[in-house]
Amino acid sequence: MITLPARAFLASAVPAAVLLGALGPAPSAAGAAQGPSLDARVTAVSARELGRSWHPGCPVAPAGLRRVRMNHWGFDGRVHAGELVVRKQAVRPLLHVFGRAFDARFPIRRMRPMAAFGGSDTAAMRADNTSAFNCRAVTGDASRLSQHSYGDAVDINTLENPYVDRNGRVYPAAGAAFLDRRRTAKGMIRSGDVITRAMRRVGWQWGGRWQPPDYQHFSANGR
Repeated sequence: MITLPARAFLASAVPAAVLLGALGPAPSAAGAAQGPSLDARVTAVSARELGRSWHPGCPVAPAGLRRVRMNHWGFDGRVHAGELVVRKQAVRPLLHVFGRAFDARFPIRRMRPMAAFGGSDTAAMRADNTSAFNCRAVTGDASRLSQHSYGDAVDINTLENPYVDRNGRVYPAAGAAFLDRRRTAKGMIRSGDVITRAMRRVGWQWGGRWQPPDYQHFSANGR
């Protein structure tokens, strides 16, 4: 297993793919004794572990994906262990984003890989889950492949940041209560907040600016 403290990983000028292939186990983050930290750990992931979120013919093979285990602040004000599966090229930018979110104590309800939901995007959204890789069609538009299939898109706090499809249907249904972005609620993403600033810093784009909007969605190429 390859273990990388988040700050050491981010500080290195070596490309992520080289780091992941060349470095062995590293000690825990130096600041861990002083308080909670992101404590990110990056490992390979197998087809078996990906479950129904991957199948032969997907645009990225398991070898091109990485599992990122890291801490996050929950809605209860406590630190929880989370897990994302992402394309290996997305590891570095997303560690930056979630590192900034952790430092700001931005709350995340839960962070589980899509295998935990049998690859069902609707089930994951109902659970207010934060996730990344999932080889599937666009929810509400089966004619297009979702950017999540490439592992360089992430959805954050899906209930508080709902998605509206091209037919006007809201996902998850309970998220309709959060379409009024003037309201204040834990975990909502707003223009200029720690999430959108960090995403902009790494060049990722926000679906909250689309019409219809996808407030939970960020991607490397804006799709």
